[in-house]
Amino acid sequence: MTLLLAGCDGPLSTLAPAGPAAGDIALLWWGMLIGSAAITLLVGVLLALSFGPPRVRPVRYWTHGWGLGFSLAVLTTVLVAGLWIGERILPRDDGAVEVRAHAYQWGWRFAQPNAEGETVQTDGVLYIPAGRPVDVIVTAEDVIHAFWVPQLAGKVDAIPGRRNLLRIEADRPGTHDGLCAEFCGLGHATMRFELVAYGVDAPPDALADAPAAEEYADD
Repeated sequence: MTLLLAGCDGPLSTLAPAGPAAGDIALLWWGMLIGSAAITLLVGVLLALSFGPPRVRPVRYWTHGWGLGFSLAVLTTVLVAGLWIGERILPRDDGAVEVRAHAYQWGWRFAQPNAEGETVQTDGVLYIPAGRPVDVIVTAEDVIHAFWVPQLAGKVDAIPGRRNLLRIEADRPGTHDGLCAEFCGLGHATMRFELVAYGVDAPPDALADAPAAEEYADD
C-alpha cells in the first residue's frame, strides 16, 4: 500500500491538482480506476464461482445481466464523464489572459504580459496570474514537443508550423513544475521548466526586467 500511494503526490503528480482543469482530470482518473476495479472484481467473482458446484441459472443472467449489463453501465458512465470533463476544460472565447510557450531542442521560451500590459520574454520560467484562466499558445521550432504542467492541466503537443491552445488555471500563487511530455531527442529528459502563479496585485520583479518578446517564424 505504501508503494502504491507513493506515486500519488509530488510536483509532477496529476493526483495532486492545483487548478480546476487538473482537478477535473484527477476526478476522471479516480472514476476510471474505480470503474476498472469494479469490472475486475466482477471477473474475479465469476472466476471463483466457476470452481464451485453447478448452479441452475439461465445463461442470460450471466451474459446479459452481469457480463454486458454491468460492464456497459460502468463504461458508459466513465465515457459520459470523460466527454463532460473534456468539454469543461476546453479554451473559450471569454477574454482569458494569453501567453506563449515556444519549444525548441531542448528548452522553452515564454511570452507573457507584464504589469504594464507589455508582452515580455522569459526562458525556462512561465509567469501567469493565479485565480484567472490562462490560454497557452503552444508552438515549436524544430521537432514535436509537448507542453505539460501536471498539477494544472493536461498536455498538448507543440508541433512546428502549428499553433495549439491549452487552457490552464492555478488556484493560488505558487510554483509548479512543467516538462516536455513527448520524446524529442537526446536532451528530452532535461527539457523542464517552471510555472510561477503570482497574485494579480503583486506581479514578480522578473517580468518588469524581462526583454520584449520576439516574433517566431511559425507566425
